Formats: sequence, structure tokens, C-alpha cells
Amino acid sequence: MSAASIPGASTYATAPTRSITTRGVSYAYRELGPKGGVPVVFFVHLAGNLDNWDPQIIDAVAKEHHVVTFNNRGIGASTGVVPGSVEAMAEDAADFIRALGFEKVDIFGFSLGGMVAQALIGKHPDLVRKLVLAGTGPGAVKAWTRLQGVTYFDVLRAALFRADPKEFLFFDRSAAGKQAAKEFITRIRERTTGRDRPVRIQAFRTQLKAIRNWGRAEPADLSAINHPTLIANGDHDRMVPSILSKDLHRRIAGSELVIYPDSGHGGIFQFHQQFIPEAVEFLRR
Repeated sequence: MSAASIPGASTYATAPTRSITTRGVSYAYRELGPKGGVPVVFFVHLAGNLDNWDPQIIDAVAKEHHVVTFNNRGIGASTGVVPGSVEAMAEDAADFIRALGFEKVDIFGFSLGGMVAQALIGKHPDLVRKLVLAGTGPGAVKAWTRLQGVTYFDVLRAALFRADPKEFLFFDRSAAGKQAAKEFITRIRERTTGRDRPVRIQAFRTQLKAIRNWGRAEPADLSAINHPTLIANGDHDRMVPSILSKDLHRRIAGSELVIYPDSGHGGIFQFHQQFIPEAVEFLRR
């Protein structure tokens, strides 16, 4: 593996935003870590952009791996219109990965990103070596049709408290959860220059529609996934019920499951000090 590092990127907070165009879409992305080996591509959550990744996790993985985060079509600084289906998002992600010249990647998918990762591996299994699926679950379950109500309710609650919606969506309202939420929000605001464009309301609504369609789709044959898979969540996820992570674990042979106590959708962020060594060791194997 080459020891060369990505120019201009010592930490995620300082990594420059780049772009690459394929099939008429310009994808915004950031990269850091040593070049060579199998890169780790991060698939972001609902309404998330390049600035919504926890830099503690990104920087830790990038110590040993070439890390790439990106916005799918129509999100943040990426051009185009957000697709109305998870499957179409997966095809865009595959186009982006191949445009960078990668023949094999590890995928780290959080929430909606985890759904996109499942759809991608269903159509392009040879493109993937390993999967990390956090705060996500399989398609064809009723929980996805309820996600819109939970999301709008917590966005409203956050507005009343003049808080970031992720404080309510990702964390429970216990004393520990509130503290973890504030620390997470502080971390994702470390970057002070060159921040990404906010996700537009129409893009957010289209993503919600895609998630509803994902819930109504025919069940995927997850037994066909024979890639090493690490699944993680909190034990009280209101957005994506934690039982769905357990269902993924049951249906993906040989997968590993980590459930963090007294935490919600953002369990990997609340327990990042425990999750980081788990994820790094999994990717290192």
C-alpha cells in the first residue's frame, strides 16, 4: 500500500472539498488518509451532507485507510436532482465510486446511507469488500412508513428549543444523551471554512419519499450478502427501531452486531470512543 497521503488533508475538518463529474452529475466529496489499499466510502444519512460526519470517526478510520465521503446526486454541493428511490441512489453511488477509479471498496453506511449500501451490494456485489451498517435496517418493513412522522415531530421539537434537529433525532433525552448530543454537534461544527451547502427542503422531502418506497418494496434476499458485515445501533433508536438492526444481523450470515446501551439512532456517535476501535479492527482484518 502506498504511504502517500491525500494532499491538503490532515484531518477531516481541514480536508478540501473536491468534485468529480460522471454521467452529467458533479459529485462533491472529501478524502483523506493514505492512498492505496481498499478505500472506505461513507454513505451519509437522511438530510446529511459532507459536514454531518463525526470527525472523530472519520479521522480514526483515515489513519489506516483512504477515506472518502461524498454527497449523492442533488445533495449539498452535488448537482442534479435527488432520486426518488433508494435503488437509484445506489446506482449513482456506484457511478461515483467507479468515476474515482476504485474497483473494490469498503462501505460505511449510516441510516439512509445503510439502505443505499444494501441496494448497491444487491446490484454490484463485486464492487464491495466489507460493509459497516449503522442505524439502519432492511427494506419492506412498516417502520419506514412511520419515519416521516417521527422526523417532522423531532424537527419541530428542535425548533422550539432552537436546537439542531439531530439532538432529538439521534439522541435520547436522558442527561447522558443530552450531553452526548451537544458534544456531537460541537464536533461536526469544527470545520469553520469551506462548509458544504445546506440540504434543500425539496431534496429532504424526496429522500423521505424514497425511504417510504423502500419500506413498501419487496423483501430483498439478504442471505445473498456474503461480505463481512458489521452492524451497529443504539438500543433505543426511534428513527430506525433497533430491532431492525437485529433483523439485519439475523439475515446476513456471519455478520457482527454491536448494540450500545441507553442510546438512540446516533449510538455510534454517543459511544464513539467504544465504536471507533470496533470499526477500525473490523476494517483492518
